[in-house]
Amino acid sequence: MSKKNAMPGKPENHLVVFQETAIRRAWHAEEWWFSVVDVCGVLTDSPDAGAYWRKLKQRLVAEGSEVVTFCHGLKLEAPDGKQRVTDCGNTEGLFRIIQSIPSPKAEPFKRWLAQVGYERVKEIENPELASARARELYQAKGYPQAWIEKRLRSIAVRGELTDEWKTRGVQEGKEYSILTAEIARATFGVTPGAHSRLKGLGKVKTGNNLRDHMTDLELIFTMLGEAGTTEIARRKDAQGFTDNRKAAKEGGTIAGDARKALEAKSGKPVVSKKNYLAPPDAAALDDADAAAPLAKRKAAARRKKANEGNA
Repeated sequence: MSKKNAMPGKPENHLVVFQETAIRRAWHAEEWWFSVVDVCGVLTDSPDAGAYWRKLKQRLVAEGSEVVTFCHGLKLEAPDGKQRVTDCGNTEGLFRIIQSIPSPKAEPFKRWLAQVGYERVKEIENPELASARARELYQAKGYPQAWIEKRLRSIAVRGELTDEWKTRGVQEGKEYSILTAEIARATFGVTPGAHSRLKGLGKVKTGNNLRDHMTDLELIFTMLGEAGTTEIARRKDAQGFTDNRKAAKEGGTIAGDARKALEAKSGKPVVSKKNYLAPPDAAALDDADAAAPLAKRKAAARRKKANEGNA
């Protein structure tokens, strides 16, 4: 199961969007595995996609179907921000599951799923395509361009740090999480969990990665803490978890001291309740339509489709 983390520290790779709905996925055994619950939610519009999948799975097992054997329990980020084991299917498994779900979205979803797999092959050949796809995803969500550039840079800084940890004997998973929390606590004076709760992220169902809801300054100080940790680990040749934990605290403290200095001069706290649960104001976007709430955009699309049908 360790192969699913072949691209650590790159959260933009762990969400894909089908018709404005986010679908979680994990890299495992050299291919993408997608959350079956998320797929059921997309295809059925069920208010409780988890219950729908449980009933469907029971029916398939009772019928002697082998579809369920194509699923694997992989850890994905849950609505509360924690990593939880979730039923996931690869492309082949999802095609089989889709056949058991009556939905007008089945065919376009199959085409989308095939395209997603193709895009991954192209990204392996040209890694720059992954960054381009992440930029497009954030643009589609309505983030300002200046914020997107900082977010992409923060992803690169994070990737450099986790690559360093890997070469220095830090174990992916729990140890990565502990070190990340040490940096964040020293940088912001609060734990990542408290930071998330401050922004109300427990109230959203998807897209609740804390960094996707950070302000510009929060992203900047996050980068400073992680870049500082990387540099300290290199200079001190930190080996193993204990040495790298010390480096994480020191790197975070550098960012924390800079944050405190700015707060003293500006009179404003850096840690903010502000987030990107909804797209920013239209004035901050190139396309005002992208700033409309998702529900309104969907309603407008349905009206347009109805009008075309009546024409």
